[in-house]
Amino acid sequence: MDGNGRWAKKKGLPRKIGHREGANVLKKIVNHASDIGIKYLTVYAFSTENWSRSKEEVNDLMSLLAEYLGGFSKNFDKGDIRIKIIGRRTKLSSELQQKITEVEDRTKNNGGLTFVIALDYGGRQEIVYAMKKIAADVQNGTLNIDDITQEVISGNVYTKDIPDPDIIIRTSGEMRLSNFLMWQSAYSELFFLDVLWPDFTKKNFDDTIKMYYKRNRRYGGR
Repeated sequence: MDGNGRWAKKKGLPRKIGHREGANVLKKIVNHASDIGIKYLTVYAFSTENWSRSKEEVNDLMSLLAEYLGGFSKNFDKGDIRIKIIGRRTKLSSELQQKITEVEDRTKNNGGLTFVIALDYGGRQEIVYAMKKIAADVQNGTLNIDDITQEVISGNVYTKDIPDPDIIIRTSGEMRLSNFLMWQSAYSELFFLDVLWPDFTKKNFDDTIKMYYKRNRRYGGR
């Protein structure tokens, strides 16, 4: 969901206003995805690299996340949406960790869209996390090194109970994944849109899905 800061700058507004507007757009997109039958939607809310931003901006983002997590869970109960957070939690405040636990527990039995929020998440960090878990299993004798497969690795990443994404959308015109779902995106269809996230619309979302269905997904087989 790239472009919040640039959107604000273009309008002569503080960056935090761009992030807030981006959060408002996210609500609309999540509800729309649920309405049209999407089963999984993952958004990149805060990366492991985002800690390098100014302390003020990081604090604004964390406050916004804490505020919206509660609001999201109450709003999404009506739409039968389950919320799942992936990424590290140890660097997050105790307040935010508590809110994460609450919203995951509150929505865990909802059977519609699974809304995944990547928070303090990095694709490479996730792979390291999985490798350490697998190495521990080898070390304690519960896994033979010759039995390590792609399926074993997939079963140890944060998204172990979530299908790999069919589509990855990046807004703002940047044309890179920026450490997002590196393991899971091996055969995802990539779409780079020249639109800042606060200007992203349901039509942008629907048009991307239509383009996806026109692509021929061969998975290297032919």
